Amino acid sequence: MALDNLISIEFSAEDLQKIDDSLSVIETVIAGKVIALQNEERSRYGRVGENTQNWISKVQGHMDSKPNLIPPFIDTTEFGNDLAARMSIMPRLARLNAVATGLEDTAILLGNDLYNAALAYYGNIKMMTKQNVPGAKPIYEDLNQQFPGRPKSVKAKTDTETK
Repeated sequence: MALDNLISIEFSAEDLQKIDDSLSVIETVIAGKVIALQNEERSRYGRVGENTQNWISKVQGHMDSKPNLIPPFIDTTEFGNDLAARMSIMPRLARLNAVATGLEDTAILLGNDLYNAALAYYGNIKMMTKQNVPGAKPIYEDLNQQFPGRPKSVKAKTDTETK
C-alpha cells in the first residue's frame, strides 16, 4: 500500500532567494522600531482586540472634538502617534501572520510525509535485519537509536537474577 503524500511542492532557488530578500527588506525597515518582549512581559500586557480597538478610536474622536476634557497627564500627541502607528501595522501584521501560518501548515504536512516515509523505511530495514539481509543490520542499529524504548524495571531485573 502506498503512503499518503499529503503535499508535494518544490521551492526553486530563485523562489527561496526572493523570500530571503523580502524578509531582509522587512527586517531592515523595522529594525529599531519593533520591540521583542520576553514571555513574562507578554503576559503582563493585555491584548487589544477589535472591540477594544474600536473603543480606543472612539476615545480619539472624543478627545479631538472636546480637547478641554482631556486630563493634563495624557500626552495627546503620543496617543495620536501610537494610534496611527498601531493602525498602520495591524493590516501588515495580519498579512504576515497569514504567510507564517501558511508556511507553518506546509511544514507540518511536509514533516508528516517525511516521518511516515522514514518510519516505513525503518520498518522495512528492521524486517530485513531479522531476515539477515546483508547491510541491513548497521543501518537498523543506527536508526534504532531514535527509539530507545523503556529500560527494564529494577523489579524485573531482580526477579530474573534470583532465579
